[in-house]
Order: sequence, then structure tokens, then C-alpha cells
Amino acid sequence: MDMISAEKLVFTMRHRVVLPADDGGTASGDSGAVAARQVDAVLLQAGFKCSAQLLAAFGSCSPEAVIDLGARVIGWARELAGDHVRHNAYFIDFPANVPGTLDFWMECIRDALADPVRKQAAELAPAPRGGFFVNLLSLPKYGRYQHTYEDMLARHDELVPALSDRVTALHLGGTIEEEAAGLYGELAGSTVPLSGEALTALRFLAAYHGGTVTATLNVRENKAVVNAARVRLGLAPQVDTPTDVLRIAAELSDGDLTLATATPFRSLPRAQRRVLLGALDGMAGGKLADVSKHAEQWKRLGERLHPHEWPPGRAREVFAVARGEQAAPSLAAQAEAAFSDGDVTRAVRRLAIAPGMLWRAADRVLRAASTGPAAVAFPAASTGPAAGASADEILERFAATAPQVSGRVLLSVREHLQNRIGQRPGASRIFVNRRGRAWAAGDSRGALSPELAERLLDLIDTEVESRLPAPGQLIIDPAIETVALPLSGKAAPAGLRVYPRGSVTPVEGDLLRFFVYWKQASHHTDFDLSALLVDEQFDSVGWLSYTNLVNFGGEHSGDITSAPEGATEFINMHLDRLGRHCVIPQVYVYSGEGFGEVEENFFGFMTLGVDQGGAPFEPRAVRARSTLVGDGRVAMPLVFYRGEDGRWYAKWLHLYLRGRPNAWAGARVEENRVTSRLLTQSVMDRDYLRVGYLAGLLRRKTAAFPPAAENAAAEGPVTYIGVERPEDLPPGSSLYTLANLASLIPE
Repeated sequence: MDMISAEKLVFTMRHRVVLPADDGGTASGDSGAVAARQVDAVLLQAGFKCSAQLLAAFGSCSPEAVIDLGARVIGWARELAGDHVRHNAYFIDFPANVPGTLDFWMECIRDALADPVRKQAAELAPAPRGGFFVNLLSLPKYGRYQHTYEDMLARHDELVPALSDRVTALHLGGTIEEEAAGLYGELAGSTVPLSGEALTALRFLAAYHGGTVTATLNVRENKAVVNAARVRLGLAPQVDTPTDVLRIAAELSDGDLTLATATPFRSLPRAQRRVLLGALDGMAGGKLADVSKHAEQWKRLGERLHPHEWPPGRAREVFAVARGEQAAPSLAAQAEAAFSDGDVTRAVRRLAIAPGMLWRAADRVLRAASTGPAAVAFPAASTGPAAGASADEILERFAATAPQVSGRVLLSVREHLQNRIGQRPGASRIFVNRRGRAWAAGDSRGALSPELAERLLDLIDTEVESRLPAPGQLIIDPAIETVALPLSGKAAPAGLRVYPRGSVTPVEGDLLRFFVYWKQASHHTDFDLSALLVDEQFDSVGWLSYTNLVNFGGEHSGDITSAPEGATEFINMHLDRLGRHCVIPQVYVYSGEGFGEVEENFFGFMTLGVDQGGAPFEPRAVRARSTLVGDGRVAMPLVFYRGEDGRWYAKWLHLYLRGRPNAWAGARVEENRVTSRLLTQSVMDRDYLRVGYLAGLLRRKTAAFPPAAENAAAEGPVTYIGVERPEDLPPGSSLYTLANLASLIPE
């Protein structure tokens, strides 16, 4: 394992610093402590500081070791905050002196006409009724920085530090072996699918640990990464179904672990082919039902594995099913056929074979139960006659299977049902796939019986509570209770203080400034930062973008149309001018490479006091920074809104829209208002299951829970749940923060 890469991984994901076991230097007096304080002072400029324990341990190292490690830590910290690149603004005085849009465009035209060389480069065509058609992108002054980064900084005063500036504490880590093992177990045993960067970390750590893991592998994609590491070493994978093997093959070919898109399978070494075919052959019977779901991918994989060279057995049967030569209808197909026939008894019986499928179909089953007793019947005995089923019998079926269902599925069903009860007429349903692509549609489903749904909610609460460990002394930071549990799809993208979709976090300050940075990889690429302003009824009241640089709410920093060296666009909002409006930031791929194709990109926001001054980008003021990773052409990271209490809040979206590849049709915020408003309103209306729900269940299991401010006075180990790790937690404490929030979800 690359030691530097491992140390950076621990720092990025856990905010822990691993000190050298033997720095090889010689301490002289308190010179190491002096160097450590200097490193701490530089870190503070980026919004980070060493904990007291880390600072003391850091200071005991030799000055040479402090300087060497300190330089790396400062670089990692600046990268987390987005300060590792230069953030220039098109308008040098931004947010001051931003011109009106038409005035700015006319200035660019006059500049082009005044110079014969520039006039020749500009695309100007006479209009039928006089004047010109102008291609703004051809104007030499448009979309290109007219000053250097240093020139821009010279025009701005220094930032005035404020108590509200973000300060993220860094903590002392153990040895690199201890930290890597702990992080590996946490990632491999996650109860939710991992995001792209977390999966990359799991690959890195799985290779180092040779695919061995003591944690329970709860998620199929995570399991495939670990198993692929085992197969590369010639070890047998831990698989339960043929689909597990298909995922391993996709991972070995750098394909899609979710199997949502087809993987171009590689020609695998003979040793790996033998291991995969052996895994298929060693499966128990009755596991072929899910093969047909991915039949085409199995056919393509068969071309690489050559199963005809393998002795007759289960492996050959898998490919026979994929080719349609052997029947093995999936449970989902069997249940769907039963629902279509109106035989709910048979549908539920088939679904109960895979309890997770039954629970995911809870809405459909409850709706069928709500239509009357004649619609649902369960067998009185496996060989006896069928009898009419009551609501009690339906709930008994759910109760019997609940212990076999993952905690994430149970909590997902709870979130779904609490939104279905009392759902307003005409409400929209929002759909989000694993890549963040979102769309909304009207809800045509029938109503649920509130009584039946409430009884199922009570059943879920009882089951979830039984799985939660006794927390002992429980300490909960109130700020974490409004954070949504990461239940469905991928977790939030990597970055700094990034929250799961549906989380609500306060926004403090007079000025709100959000930004997008991108650096193209090989093609001319233009990202556009925009913001849609809507009222309480989500009716549009205006926008900020390159077509509207200034309005009553704020200023746009100017349009940058290419980023070979990197580019940044900002929007500055004056919160006191916005009344009860909502602000919906959006990032458009106007042309060129998509979010996942550029060399680097990230979105973030800052909050500042009106008198703080500073440059357009100030790392200490950055509240959150996240990578844009979706495959759409429009990103909607979050929405800002004023609550009933008059304070401002952010609700996290992490949504992507397909957009249009034609830049002249739909690549502007004013052309996309209806879709943006509909999706945002759907998320705003949805009641997401939050950390506060699990905190409430944990409180039932403990006699005392001191408030977060009293953690230093706690005696013995505690269970701490908060946004970030506090200082001076007692040894042996259990810690749940944004970094490992999924670990709070029971298996």
C-alpha cells in the first residue's frame, strides 16, 4: 500500500492525521512544538485546526518531521476546502461593480468593433431590420479572463476573521495499519451503497488486505469489490447468487457494479475464469431465478468465461437460462403474473420467499388489502384450502419476515409510508436513480388505509429498535438530528461537510455565495452557474445567470466559456433582500465534457458577514464543497429557503437532469424553470427519515443522555452522534458523524 496515499485517505475520510512512527530526526528544545503551531496557524487560514491532542503529539516530533508532514496535511486540507486551485472571477471587483447584462454585452461588441483584428474574429451578421446578430462566444472579450489571479486579489481587501467562520477540527490517528484496517472494515461493512470515491477507497484497501474482511458484507456492490480482490489473488469469492458473480466480473472489467448499464467484459486470465466458474458451480439449487434479469450481460460474459470448457453442472445451467434454453422465471416475474391474475395470495407467497422483495412491495400489498377481504387470501396450511385473509394476517406475514430484512430496507419502507399517510391530492412522485438522475410524475396510486399503514410503522419501529445496540451514555448534537439518513441510492458525493439528500442544515450569515469550479480534460468545456428564484408557491420570480448578471437578490461573477487551466463562476446573494423566496442553484453543462469527464470539478457555498470583505473565494468561509458526479447535463446540488422562523436553511438535493445536448435549446436556467421547480418542490414536500428518528429509539434504550455540551464531563465511554467529532471524548467511545453516518443504520 502506498503509505502517502493511505495517510491521505485517512485524512480525507476521517479527518485524522497519522504521525510518523519514527521520524528519524532529532528534537531540539521546543522547536518541534513551534513548528507544529506554525502549521496549525496555516491550517486555520483554510478553516482547519489541530485538536489539542494532535497539536501536542505533533509538537513532540522533530522539526523536520513536522515540516514534512505539515506540508502534506496543509495541502490535503486546502484540497478539502477547494483552496488547492486558483479561483479567479471574470469581473475583477466581484461582487462589486458588476455591470448590467446588456451594458456588458454592448461593451464586448464595442471592444470587438474598435480593433480591426478583433472585429475580424467576431461573428457579426446584419439583421433584417437593422443592427447585428452577434455570436457572443466569438467576441474576444467575452468569456475569457481579462486579468490575472494576482490582479484580482490586489483589488480586494483581506478577509476580516469572524467567530462564525468554519473551523474543522483535525484529530490524532493511530498507526497507519490501525487506521487503514478500521476504515476498510467500515467501508466494507457499510449498510448502504457507497459513492464513487468511497468505492475507490474500498478498492484500494481491499487490495491491500487481500480481500480478507471480518465485517459482514451487507451491500452487493461493496461485496463485489472485496470479492474481486479475492479473485485477483486466486481465492474463492463469498457469493450467494449468480448475480454476485456477475458483479465480480463487472468489477474485474472496470464496469458498472449496479448492472444498470452493460459492461464490455474483458478477456480474463484462465485462473480468474476458473475461480468464477467454480463459484457458480458451487451454488445450491434454486438460485437461477435472477439470471434472466441480466440475460444479455450473462451472454456477453459467457463469451469471456468459455463455460463449454467446464464440466457439466450449475455453471453451465446459468448460461443455458440466459440463452433461453432452460426455464427459470424470476420471483419478480412470478409475483407480477400473480398480481396480474388478481391472485394476491400467490403474489405474496412468492414474494415472501425473498423477504426483501415483499417489503419493497409493501405499498402494493397494502393497497390490495385495502380493496376488501375478498381481494387477499392466504392459505390456512401449505396443503389445505385457502381462506380469506384479514389485515391481521397480512401484518403477521410482514412481522414473520421482518427479522430477515435489512435495516436499510425497513427504514426505507418507513420513510415511504410516512409520506403516503395523509398525502395531499395531486402530489408528484420523484424518482432518482443511482446516478442521481431525477424526474417527477403524477401519483396515480390508490390511497392506503391509514390504520393499516400506522400498524406497519409500529411494527417497523419495534424491529428497528430491537436491532439497535444499547448506547450506554448517549450524547447527541442537536445539529445532527435534522440530517437525513442515507437510505436509498448512493450516498452523498465526496467533499467537505456534504449531507445526504433531504438533510436540512442552517445557513448563517448576511451573504450567501455559491460557486462552481471546473477544469476541462481535453475538450473545450463551458459550465454555467445559475440560480432560480421562486416564491413560497414555487412560482418563478427571477434568476441569476450569464443572461441576467444582476437582480434584486445578488450578482453573477461573469461567464467563463472555457477552462483549460481551470475556471470558477460565483453567484453572490444578499439574504436580507430575498424575503420568503427560495434560491435553487444549478450548474449547466453548456458545451463540452460532462461532470464525470472533466479533469476536476466541484460545487460549494460560503456564508459571510456583510463587512467581512475578502476575495471572491475564501476557504475559511466555505461551509460545504462537493464533487458533481451525475451523468446528466444539469446539476441541482441543494436549495436555500427561509423557514417559518425567519432563518435561512439549506435542503440537500443531489439531483441531476438530463438536459439537452444542443446548447441553444434548454441550456439556460430560464428555459428549465418548470422542471427545476417541480423537482425541488417534490423534495421540499417530502418528509425524509432523519437521524432524529434513530436518536429517539436510542433514547428509549438508555437511562441518561447528557447534552452534547457536556461530553467532556461524561464518565466512561459514550455513544456520540454529531456532525463532527468533538474533542476529549472518553476512550472506548462509539462515534457517529457525517463521515460514517451509514454505520448508524442497523444491519
